[in-house]
Amino acid sequence: MSNSADSPTPASRRPRFRPVRLLTGAVFALAGVIFWTSFNTAQGTNIRSDESMLRLSDLIQERSRKNGTLGDSTGKIRSEVDALARRDNGSTQAERRKLAELEKTAGTRKLSGAGLTVTLTDAPPNATPQIPGVPDPQPNDLVIHQQDLQAVVNALWQGGAKGIKVMDQRLISTSAVRCVGNTLILQGQVYSPPYKVTAVGDRGKLSAALTASPAIQNYRSYVDAYGLGWKVDQHDKVTLPGYSGTVDLHQAQPIG
Repeated sequence: MSNSADSPTPASRRPRFRPVRLLTGAVFALAGVIFWTSFNTAQGTNIRSDESMLRLSDLIQERSRKNGTLGDSTGKIRSEVDALARRDNGSTQAERRKLAELEKTAGTRKLSGAGLTVTLTDAPPNATPQIPGVPDPQPNDLVIHQQDLQAVVNALWQGGAKGIKVMDQRLISTSAVRCVGNTLILQGQVYSPPYKVTAVGDRGKLSAALTASPAIQNYRSYVDAYGLGWKVDQHDKVTLPGYSGTVDLHQAQPIG
């Protein structure tokens, strides 16, 4: 064995560190993880029946039920507090009458009178065009959207409604009608279709406002085309509940 200076030493024969080779190995390792995850998901996970999604749905429904129970309890206690306050506040009969009118206008008192109910319903999931020349429906064509509910509520206010409830909840000036997927979230509770919107007021004016609304005219074109639900029931007398939730306003505050 030569001890010459030109002979390679053990250190000189060690492979050099090559970032490119390390990066290539990492890419292949990541690809393997992705392929395995994809295979495992395809073999064992059904997105529509995944337990985590079902648990989330159950949690939302349970919270909605609790919110409803708490709302009923809050409404009862609030009525008792209001009665005690009116009894002990030293106001005159005229002032009490004015307060009652203001509460009725604000939606915190029950309201009865003639009115109507509009019912909106999803179309069957296997719906096909019901009139010639209409294209096959897309999934979004067959469900009730937030804009549809808002169109009904807005038209009824435009028609002079004295009060409106959506499902079993009275609307007030701060109420927001919001839909997530095909469910309605209103004042802490979750609802599924069919959706019912009930108004107290002059039935002729309310009906005329529904007919004149461009947004509702557009919705009713889908009723004709794909079978979305639209029904209007007239009432000689209907009672709307008083709003029983909080009426406190909350707003953002600057930091600093």
